[in-house]
Amino acid sequence: MLRSILLILTPLALLLCPAPGHTESTYPCCPLHCQEDRVLSLQTPPITGVDVEVLQIELRDAGYFKEAIDGIFGQTTRQAVKTFQEARGLVPNGIVDEGTWQALGDVLELPVTAEKIPDPPPGRVSVLIDTIQRKLTILSDGRPFKQYPVAVGKYSTPSPIGAWKITSKAMNWGTGFGTRWNGLSVPWGVYGIHGTNKPGSIGSYASHGCIRMFNRHVEEIYPWVSSGTPVVIVGNPFKYEPEAFRDLCRGSRGSDVMVAQRVLKRMGYYTGPIDGIWGWGMEQAVIKYRKDKGLRHGNKVDREVYEKLGIL
Repeated sequence: MLRSILLILTPLALLLCPAPGHTESTYPCCPLHCQEDRVLSLQTPPITGVDVEVLQIELRDAGYFKEAIDGIFGQTTRQAVKTFQEARGLVPNGIVDEGTWQALGDVLELPVTAEKIPDPPPGRVSVLIDTIQRKLTILSDGRPFKQYPVAVGKYSTPSPIGAWKITSKAMNWGTGFGTRWNGLSVPWGVYGIHGTNKPGSIGSYASHGCIRMFNRHVEEIYPWVSSGTPVVIVGNPFKYEPEAFRDLCRGSRGSDVMVAQRVLKRMGYYTGPIDGIWGWGMEQAVIKYRKDKGLRHGNKVDREVYEKLGIL
């Protein structure tokens, strides 16, 4: 595998790499509800998916669902939702919106701010997140200190693979983000490590790209990480996508774009920032690279370019 990819996949190397430079204006607009899942209800054909599985798991853990977890929103799931809503004083309409999710989260996991936070790591703190194992590890002077289960991005909305830093911190940042927010320096979007009102999703590929933790866990690490704390997210930046080795072109953003930028920059074709955002400089670099390598005229990083770059 290409050495530039290995740099992304190797935690020790990444911990030494500075996060890409960025300004606040590079962030696209991200509303506070961007972590909300779709509203679930009984439909024909029935709604299916990971969010329905999470719902069934949480209803089961709360004592309201006894059927097999199949990810299908059918009559039994609707009835379990209605029974739960009635017990919690909600309108028993069988529709799962943010209010029902929050009520489930309140039942399954209460915030733990009143509990004593364990002693902090004795050395320099950094964070390692493994998107394959869905684990977050707090490191102290580069050594594992404590590990937690997390939920990471779905394949359609992958978490950002790379080396970042904590750039912002907040309590109760917005709907769906649980009790703590730790923002990351990802230049192509708003991503963070935060709590959740959907504890049943922990351990799965379920988020919109952010790293979800149990509220009690994110509250534990919150005082340990500060602005500037290194955060490394590891995984395969190409296969961790809705389509493996997708064609990259104008408008593309993501960790795979960053890898292509690094390789083309090392070869002298690209001179812009390594930011995972396909801009005009990247467009011109790819056009020139294709021409120099005798490839068909074009402006995409496709299979031919991946092979020439040694990525595929």
